[in-house]
Amino acid sequence: MNITVNNVNLYYEVAGSGAPLVMVHGNGETHAIFDKALPLLAEHFTCYLLDSRGHGQSQPVTEYHYEDMAEDVFQFIQALHLEHVTYYGFSDGGIIGLLLAGKHPKLLDKMVISGANTRPDAVVKRIVRLFKVINFLHKNPLFELMLTEPHITKEQLQAIETPTLVLAGSKDLVLEEDTRFIAESIPNATLRILPGESHTSYIVHKEKIAELILDYCLR
Repeated sequence: MNITVNNVNLYYEVAGSGAPLVMVHGNGETHAIFDKALPLLAEHFTCYLLDSRGHGQSQPVTEYHYEDMAEDVFQFIQALHLEHVTYYGFSDGGIIGLLLAGKHPKLLDKMVISGANTRPDAVVKRIVRLFKVINFLHKNPLFELMLTEPHITKEQLQAIETPTLVLAGSKDLVLEEDTRFIAESIPNATLRILPGESHTSYIVHKEKIAELILDYCLR
């Protein structure tokens, strides 16, 4: 399906029944990364799987900003008149969720984020160096986004009223200190650092993320 919000055409798919669960992937990915998780989640939720602007089958763009992407999701929820929304975001999708919930504290009932960071340098240094080299050799607006954004403050996190599960792997690309900063700053947050997991290992084409979401949201 397609919908135009915030002056951009977004592609999304819907599956399941129940209260709405909006799911947003990471940088350079599509909704397809949730293929293994979807069957489990669709037993309990109506799942709305978005391709972010410039990704997958959504409208191409020439530059990216997390605030714009958060506004896309807000307008998407409003346009479809979704209520009692649960939100799940991975990596860039997690950043989008933090901005969304901070700006619209009453919008979401629950939120789960994985591998989100609050600033560009809150990522292991070798990865930042790699992004800089790649972007220098082949200018890419998606790499430019990761190298220059986000800049999420403690005050923005403290404005989030949504009960939130903050996830990261013990071998994540995001620095654990930043993950802990996020969880400690959000008033109603629960933190889980998953032993042995990387940034993507429990999410991309995996059922495990569905189990984690359901364990938190169906208590």
